Amino acid sequence: MKLLLTSAGVNNKSIHEALVDMLDKPIAESTALCIPTAMYGHPWVGPGEKAWEFITGNSGNPMVDLGWKSVGILELTALPSIDEERWVPLVREADVLLVGGGDALYLYHWMKESGLADLLPELNAVYVGMSAGSMVMGPNIGGFFVGWTPLNGEDKTLGLVDFSMFPHLDHEMLPGNTMAAAEKWAAGMQGPAYAIDDQTAIKVIDGAVEVVTEAHWKLL
Repeated sequence: MKLLLTSAGVNNKSIHEALVDMLDKPIAESTALCIPTAMYGHPWVGPGEKAWEFITGNSGNPMVDLGWKSVGILELTALPSIDEERWVPLVREADVLLVGGGDALYLYHWMKESGLADLLPELNAVYVGMSAGSMVMGPNIGGFFVGWTPLNGEDKTLGLVDFSMFPHLDHEMLPGNTMAAAEKWAAGMQGPAYAIDDQTAIKVIDGAVEVVTEAHWKLL
């Protein structure tokens, strides 16, 4: 699976071009599944209006509204109550998974509970994450980002890449997301860690990592 791990969606020309390069056909011929689950675990973004905005492509974070041939919704919290033959083929057939932001540990929990986590390494799709949807791919998120807490109290995530991410660097609405805070966070992490702003994404193909940016980032 190819990964495009963004902080705020496909919101500039460089990230858009990276996505197009990762697809084996035009966006207009590609089918997408949108996964809003992370939003429900975060008090700022869901449930409610913001979840609807993401699903309908009205969030201001371009992902769902890029001109896909079709867009479906994959709600992970519902999947444990549905037979796998009803949803697994949809995932296998999708060209792109669009995974929204919110709470990374809540998303990880439901990726595991639903069975999607086991399926991800087998897919040929492009995985496009935003914020928590990107962070969940790393080995853990660090205490700075812990909100919703699993019963075991751990900050572990999928570990499908060997680096962690600090998104929304220097965001005007997140005054705590400074480079100094990112460096302090990184000091407590194991392995590589990237601090990226909202104009930056990390592209991963066959283990090769490339930073796609029009602004600021740092490998910590």
